[in-house]
Amino acid sequence: MNKLIAFSTLLLLAFSVQPATAQTSINNINSAAGRENTAPNFIDGISFTPDGILQTTESGGTKSVRSSAAPVIVKNVEKKTVVSEEPASLIERLSSIQVKYAMILDVNVESLKNLTLFGVIENWLGTHYRMGGTTKKGIDCSALTSTLLMAVYGFAVPRTARQQYDGTEHIQKDNLKEGDLVFFNTHGGVSHVGLYLDNDYFVHASSSEGVTISSLNDHYYAKGFICGGRVTD
Repeated sequence: MNKLIAFSTLLLLAFSVQPATAQTSINNINSAAGRENTAPNFIDGISFTPDGILQTTESGGTKSVRSSAAPVIVKNVEKKTVVSEEPASLIERLSSIQVKYAMILDVNVESLKNLTLFGVIENWLGTHYRMGGTTKKGIDCSALTSTLLMAVYGFAVPRTARQQYDGTEHIQKDNLKEGDLVFFNTHGGVSHVGLYLDNDYFVHASSSEGVTISSLNDHYYAKGFICGGRVTD
């Protein structure tokens, strides 16, 4: 009889404690939910940090719940060759002749547009000087200018430097343009002629260097410069 009374008492105590415990748990969850936007530790004993999820231990320290980052899955996509529609870089499109003569004339590569002119010059560059010569074995100054004017511009001019001087429109140094003739007094009168290029440079057949490119600002040529000559017909 006494055992039955004791058992009944225990049952009554159990039913009275359980609702209180359940209510306490609900209150904890509601309280945690209210703190969700104000503190990172919104579940008791658990902290969400930039370094991962940390759990408070019994000794008061913390331990990592997730020790490594989740694996990243990368989809292997078959590579395809893509042809760029963009034009090649400027320097790749320019010819080696343009680059070479831009360096000689000290100008921008893009400014050298007459490839025919520089192609013909390249063919003659370094040819030995020979008075009265007209071939690759040797050529003089007026033969070179007449050859360049005909090959590049289609202009026919007289054979000698003096005749070319007489047959062109005379212009000042500051007004020179590509294709103009430049006349010099090197041995008395009009005794030398060259073809103007750009930036005060001209190509000519020098008695000492053969076909070469020189500057009008060189002392020798600056001293002997007479004028420029432009073919008008």
